[in-house]
Formats: sequence, structure tokens, C-alpha cells
Amino acid sequence: MIAYHADLHSFFMQSRDRGEPLVLATIVQTSGSTYRKAGAHMLIGPEGRAAGLLSGGCLETDLFERAQRVLESRTAELVTYDTRSSDDLIWGLGLGCEGATTILLTPLHLDSGYRPFATIEAARVARMRTAFAVVIRAAPQLPLGQWFQMSSDGRALQALEGEAEIIVEDPVEYANRQTLPIARSNTWEVHAGGALLRVIPVPLSLRILILGAGPDVLPLVQIADLLGWEVTIVDHRPAYAVADRFPNASVVLSPALDMASAVDPNAYDAAVVMSHHLISDIAYLRALARSSTAYIGVLGPVARRERLLNELGAEAAMLVGRLHGPIGLDIGANTPESIALAIAGEIHAMLSGASGRSLGRSL
Repeated sequence: MIAYHADLHSFFMQSRDRGEPLVLATIVQTSGSTYRKAGAHMLIGPEGRAAGLLSGGCLETDLFERAQRVLESRTAELVTYDTRSSDDLIWGLGLGCEGATTILLTPLHLDSGYRPFATIEAARVARMRTAFAVVIRAAPQLPLGQWFQMSSDGRALQALEGEAEIIVEDPVEYANRQTLPIARSNTWEVHAGGALLRVIPVPLSLRILILGAGPDVLPLVQIADLLGWEVTIVDHRPAYAVADRFPNASVVLSPALDMASAVDPNAYDAAVVMSHHLISDIAYLRALARSSTAYIGVLGPVARRERLLNELGAEAAMLVGRLHGPIGLDIGANTPESIALAIAGEIHAMLSGASGRSLGRSL
């Protein structure tokens, strides 16, 4: 039985502190229906420990066995799981998922500084808008599993180990990726010197600003934490703005009128106004109207939203296209927990450029 850890970062830091070798499993190609897409990572350690999932648990047992061989050989390995054929039900894993997933297994060791994952993780923690590329079809000078970091202009790839450099003939693709929805980090391919590389942007965690620290905020913070979002909570009430109430978030005590001085709204991808205090919510919306925050949600019925907008006057026009109120997807939410789920679902959909509709039809 594999012991799974939800958080890649903490798992990596603990393993590195112990000097344990790891294997980085990265999805580099998919076709058809797959649980996760190219760019997803998983860390596999010795003694049945791992962090992250690349499938619903279907492939991980086989991956773990392969990873142990990669740890011993210190050589990258590429493996493809193809469940589109009926033969798979008999001779393969028997999943019947109608998709193919190709995964690269890269050894990580203390004496090599745990590259490439240590470099990728450092960029993520520093919130660098960058991308990494890995060779998935080798050429004489470009071995399978060699990793590169993309330059800031997308014109070059520099090897993480050694002096190799690849000039990207068409950097337009990298520029185009910078305009994608915030939560979407699609990968793409680069051909160079007869080799094929998969380019993987660094996935930055979403930053969410919650304005209000009432008891209904707690389930929203818990869901956000599960999704890996970074949450800041602001409230003007000392009894509410208590850090111990929200161990997975940063808590700021500030009068609503001074919110923009206490935190920079421009630093957040989404803001949720849910203080249940009309005067405070007006002040929050006024500050958010002047910000670049992409998603702004307001808790409460349509009548309350209209009253807030009327109080804002001309500044209400600055919220057009960004304001969502009543906040949340229509899922029949009627408890603090289900309302939090509806809010998180809408934020995820909007920042991913998704519709939020059901993926399937009723039979």
C-alpha cells in the first residue's frame, strides 16, 4: 500500500531534509480521456511513500514499481499507459478509461541538488512566470529526460545541468501562453535538433482575498486550502480577525476604509466580499473597483448587490465584467459548507476560463 501525501511541497522538503532520493513523475503526453493532463507532477519516494496523483489511483502502483528501478539506475524512463484498446482489459491494467497517458520518470538525488524539481519548486514559491522543458524524444545531443528552463522572452532554453542551450525558432507560443486564463497552464511542444521537448509552465497558486471573517468564511478557507490557494482574510472586527481561527490563511485586522493600505488588492486573482456589513462592503467594493483583481464576488441577494452598486455611483462601472453577485454556482447551496463549495467552484471556473456547466448529460 502506498502512503499518499497531498502536499508536494511539504513532502519534498521533508524528503530533502532526510537526504532521501526521489523520482519525479511528470505527465508529458495525453490522448483521449485522462484523469490529469500534461504538466502534472507526482513525487515518489522509497518505502511506499508518494505525493500527488496522476490518475485516480489506477496507475500509481505500477508507477511505484518502475520508480524504484529508476532510483537504482539513476536514468530517466518513459512509460505509456494506453487504455483505449480492448486488449487492455485482458492483458493490461484493465482500466477501460479510453485514454493514453505518457509519463516521464526522472531521478532526483541529493548530490545533484534534487534538480529539476528543486529548481521548479523554487520558481513556483517565488511566483516566477516561467516555464521548464524536458526532452521526451531524444536526439544525439539531447538525451531523454534532460531538463531546461525557458528564458523570460521565450527565445531560448537553458539546460539545468551543463551548458546546453536551445534557441527557440518561434517564441510566439510562449507569448501567447501569457494571455491564458490565470488558473490554466497548458503545455506545448518544441522541436529542436531532432528532439521533441514538452514545455511546462510553472503553475502558480491562486491568491484569494476574503473580505470578512465571519464563521461562514471557515469552510471556504478549508476548501481553498485543499485546492492549494493562498488566502488572505481582512476584517475590521478584532473579535473576528484572529489568526488562530484560520490557521491556513493570513489574517489582517484593518478598518474597511483602510483595506487598500493594509493589503494590495492588485496582488490577488480573486476577491470575495462577505463581511455581512453594508458600510464595510461598500468600502471594499470601492477599493476593488480601482484594482486589477480579475474576479470579484459579493455574497448576498440581487437586491443587496444593487444597493451596493448604487452606493458606489460612477465607480460601479469599473466593476463591469468582473463583479459576480450573488456569488457562486447554482448548485442548490443552503449551508455554509455548500455555499463555500459554490463560491470556490465559480472562482475555479472563471479563473480557468471554464463554463462551470456539467460535463455530462443525464441518461
